[in-house]
Amino acid sequence: MPDYQAVLVLSFGGPEHRDDVIPFLENVLRGRNVPRERLLAVAEHYYHFGGKSPINDQNRELIAALEAEFRRCGLNLPVYWGNRNWRPLLDDTLRRMRADGVRRAAVYVTSAFSSYSGCRQYIEDMDRARAEVGQDAPELDKLPSFSSRPGFIATVAERVEDALARVPQERRSQAQLVFTAHSVPRAMAEASPYITQLHEACGLVAARLGKPEWTLAYQSRSGPPTQPWLEPDILPLLRRIREDRGPGADVVLSPIGFVSDHMEVLYDLDTEAAAVARELDLSLIRAATPGVHPLFIAMIREMVEERMAASGQYLCRDGCCPPGRRPAA
Repeated sequence: MPDYQAVLVLSFGGPEHRDDVIPFLENVLRGRNVPRERLLAVAEHYYHFGGKSPINDQNRELIAALEAEFRRCGLNLPVYWGNRNWRPLLDDTLRRMRADGVRRAAVYVTSAFSSYSGCRQYIEDMDRARAEVGQDAPELDKLPSFSSRPGFIATVAERVEDALARVPQERRSQAQLVFTAHSVPRAMAEASPYITQLHEACGLVAARLGKPEWTLAYQSRSGPPTQPWLEPDILPLLRRIREDRGPGADVVLSPIGFVSDHMEVLYDLDTEAAAVARELDLSLIRAATPGVHPLFIAMIREMVEERMAASGQYLCRDGCCPPGRRPAA
């Protein structure tokens, strides 16, 4: 059985002030051939909200909820927090953990689905950070995808149910249910279980709600037009719904691919998609993400406890979720 001295919450990170935005995005895009104008365009999304991403505050709430859940259940493990792309950076957190005597930690990554960017890239960052910290850096065991776990499915279903309750009762059964997830390059998606896991999770949530008809769309594409990414994109999909269903149609969006209401949710859905829906005269309601829902927090605690008991497949296999090959030019 693993002897853990802590749990580490590992997340993407985000700027907290306007002056952080460009350095943060340069960290995110380091080593990638992304035009400067694209970086500046994404920066405008953050400036729209004063230069502060909500993700860090959401992670603080998550950690406070986990600490309370651990105390409630007698799980005597401190919770640390590190980010891939902005403070608190992972290597700094590992140094603090080492100074506190942490030799080994279970790692909860704020990503439910398995892809290179949602799984393997975090493992690579963990390896790099441990190498940077050097001798006696804590060992890190990443907990696996939780896309089909009952606690996740039940949480998403409750969030969607709350959104559906905002549709007038006489129209509720006809509301179009659309799930969204972050688009990734098709080659990357096909090298991982990403698409399969998404379809499975959407089906499980819809079945729980008694909504056999649903659609999966993608959002937040950032690649060049010449590179195939997962589709349909949410904005053209809304236009097709308008063509098929007419004005006034009800659409409930569930951002199932995201565990908190961070920038891609607030800008790409609550700002851009909402503006398109208004233009099309669609009634758009966005379901909340899991956040700190008690069922979701209990699920994370259960994952840690199961890993401590060494029950089940709780470590990612070597080589999982490769980046995929880029198409030839």
